[in-house]
Amino acid sequence: MKTNVSLVILPGDGIGPEVMDEVKKIMGWLEKNAGLSFEIWEDHVGGAAIDAYGVPVSDEAIERGKKADAVMLGAVGGPKWDDVDYAIRPEAGLLRLRKDLNLFANLRPAIVFDALVDASTLKREVVQGLDILIVRELTGGVYFGEPRGIEDLGNGERRGVNTQVYTTSEIRRVGRVAFDLARKRRNRVCSCEKGNVMESGRLWREEMTALHRESFSDVELTHMYADNCAMQLLRNPRQFDVIVTDNLFGDILSDEASMLTGSLGMLPSASLNDTGEAMYEPVHGSAPDIAGQGKANPMATILSFSMALRYSMNRGDLADVIETAARNVLNAGVRTGDIMAEGCTLASTSQMGDALIKELGQVLAKAA
Repeated sequence: MKTNVSLVILPGDGIGPEVMDEVKKIMGWLEKNAGLSFEIWEDHVGGAAIDAYGVPVSDEAIERGKKADAVMLGAVGGPKWDDVDYAIRPEAGLLRLRKDLNLFANLRPAIVFDALVDASTLKREVVQGLDILIVRELTGGVYFGEPRGIEDLGNGERRGVNTQVYTTSEIRRVGRVAFDLARKRRNRVCSCEKGNVMESGRLWREEMTALHRESFSDVELTHMYADNCAMQLLRNPRQFDVIVTDNLFGDILSDEASMLTGSLGMLPSASLNDTGEAMYEPVHGSAPDIAGQGKANPMATILSFSMALRYSMNRGDLADVIETAARNVLNAGVRTGDIMAEGCTLASTSQMGDALIKELGQVLAKAA
């Protein structure tokens, strides 16, 4: 099991630094109580990097990210940078990290904690016990395809072009991730595309089917058009185990699935490549409207760190401890404003982190 860990920390914008501070507190606790040692290098990303360097992510951050065990990212963006050149917008830093680190597989769990089941906009009987994992292809498809751009056609007409393109190898490598993860869960994969109207979708279905037949026949594979999947996520979300899909549909479907849980503030994510590098970040954005007020929910970032322990540090034992502690804190009624409910105790960002750390000691003691 790994004991010495190198991390690149990119807190970013808005509430990013606040929620990342709570992760740092947990790192300090783990160093004192669990025998881990963290070597941390911290830098700007997004708008903060534009202010500091004139670009949304530095070359040094990219190079250090390639060498680290993991990258922890807070959030990027905000109205302060709405008028910067499109090529250096805060989100471009995130896209460059994904592309340059070849982070082709994005994992976004949608889990409904028992204590928060009534926070969902769907009925309790629809979402109780929900545990879905969406695997989104992250470095191909319409977000990166060429040609792209906006051209002037004359006479006041313009045309915007984006190209949806996938290759066999791109489809199969993200498919392998989905099938491998399903084997560790409930052994079911649903592959989503729009093969009825898109050639790239038809290729996606054909390649997923071939990969399944050749290497993963023990896993149950089903296919679904992405629009039907969007409907089924609202109608009967518990039918799904692992959903694998392309970059565009994955972006949309994972956001939809995240809201089944009741709060973006609870949802982590991981982005992986096939050589060991990985980046972990909360699903939520920079929330500039509450930045600096101590209102942000740090749980999504803390649970993203838990995913880093599991996938990048081979410390699933400690990931289990953090996730159990998080459930216990919620069961005890400690809440930030986004998940506040009648009869619960309102906590600030730092108070939520402190409650988790207090619970970590009790969980670790029971596990010993």
